[in-house]
Amino acid sequence: MSRKNSFKKIAVYVAGTFTGAVLALSMQSFADSRKDALPVQDIRTFAEVYGQIKANYYQQTDDDVLLQGAIKGMVQGLDPHSEYMTAKDFTDLKESTAGEFGGLGMEIGKKDDFIMVIAPIEDTPAERAGVQSGDYIIKIDDESTRGMSTTEAVKKMRGKPGTKITLTLTRKDSSKPIVVQITRAIIKVKSVRSKLLDDGYGYVRVSQFQERTLDDLVKNINDLYKKNGGKLNGLVLDLRDDPGGLLNQAVGVSAVFLPANEVVVSTKGRDGRDAVQYKAARADYLPGRKGGNDPLASLPADIKKIPMTVLINSGSASASEIVTGALQDHRRAVVVGVQSFGKGSVQSVIPLSNGSGVKLTVALYYTPNERSIQAQGIVPDVEIKSKDDVFEMREADLSGHVSNPDGGKEVKGKINLDVEPAEAVKTEEKAKTEEEKMDEILNSRDPNPAKDVQLKTALDLLKNPEQYQQNIGRAASEGRDKKLIEKEDAE
Repeated sequence: MSRKNSFKKIAVYVAGTFTGAVLALSMQSFADSRKDALPVQDIRTFAEVYGQIKANYYQQTDDDVLLQGAIKGMVQGLDPHSEYMTAKDFTDLKESTAGEFGGLGMEIGKKDDFIMVIAPIEDTPAERAGVQSGDYIIKIDDESTRGMSTTEAVKKMRGKPGTKITLTLTRKDSSKPIVVQITRAIIKVKSVRSKLLDDGYGYVRVSQFQERTLDDLVKNINDLYKKNGGKLNGLVLDLRDDPGGLLNQAVGVSAVFLPANEVVVSTKGRDGRDAVQYKAARADYLPGRKGGNDPLASLPADIKKIPMTVLINSGSASASEIVTGALQDHRRAVVVGVQSFGKGSVQSVIPLSNGSGVKLTVALYYTPNERSIQAQGIVPDVEIKSKDDVFEMREADLSGHVSNPDGGKEVKGKINLDVEPAEAVKTEEKAKTEEEKMDEILNSRDPNPAKDVQLKTALDLLKNPEQYQQNIGRAASEGRDKKLIEKEDAE
């Protein structure tokens, strides 16, 4: 080793040690002003590792690369939904939320260090390409997604409308990877659609909670009343594979069916602090909207009283779980289907002084009866599996997920071997033209109780008042009774 290199190495060691000392002293002085002392020894260890990398790593690495990597790892280690964003990532996020962008149309999460599809969104390129809930995205174009953050994956999948992207997927029922080429498009999802079923029963499907979801829901309900020539005999609200969206829209959708000022959901921060309640009130579902009419004012008064059922499955997440939990706790609807996803955490995007940002889980959602949704989801009052519920995945499957603060059993996804797979997910697939694929998708969207066991069950409950009353709020009551028994046993 040359004298020059030896000197350089010693200098780097000294620099690393000096940096560590400065960090340690600074953090120690900061710790002295706080009730809880900071882990100074761990900070010293961090400085030592930093010094070793600067001294011994096979190539020169910029300080900002090392430090940003450390910050990213620190935040990603918290839970699957917390994330550090560089200044460029943060700028891209702000631009994407401010305007239209080309994308694929799916909600994604992270599991086993890969990107996983929570649910494709209706009428988007992802759905038309056959992407399914529970699919792993193992490659985006030629790049592996191992270790990739969800923000990085979203950024790579977005792009100019009309451009193509290739995804390599793995699926539980397929023995080999599935390669799909998808053309990006402007994602403009029609979040609400409806149909008048037989005997004056209405059906409303909400596929995602967007800025106009409440307005569109009101219009669809008024249209159903008009087509029926008056009062509906009952209503089915379909939230299956709804990945969520805007909180105020979830509050608004709940307010359509609940009495004014009833609690819809609450959020609680660390140790139950900073609790905030959201109610079926204009200030909570139309925050910041000045002037104009309240869309709920045009609804028929009896919409808050007619019998209701809600359909959910393992793809129902976040905002859709808030609505379901509120209607279930207030005994306003019978919930039918399979247990929901369990995304019960609140994320805030916080700008930082250098132009970057951090997305942090800051609170958890609670239903009106103080049930935490996190990692457990909403349990249906009537459990009915459909042919589309063969492969399930949930929040509890995500690596490093936040545990439910109430304790109890977390529910993970599974393969339901007792359910006959739908034709679309059987392994022996036949080649289909694009027209045949599109026809299949359109036909699957048409609510048909004869072909949909969950919808048929929900409709039958509405037609049978005795069974309806026996099942309304059943799962919520059983959950409360179980918690009381566990509390008494503990005492």
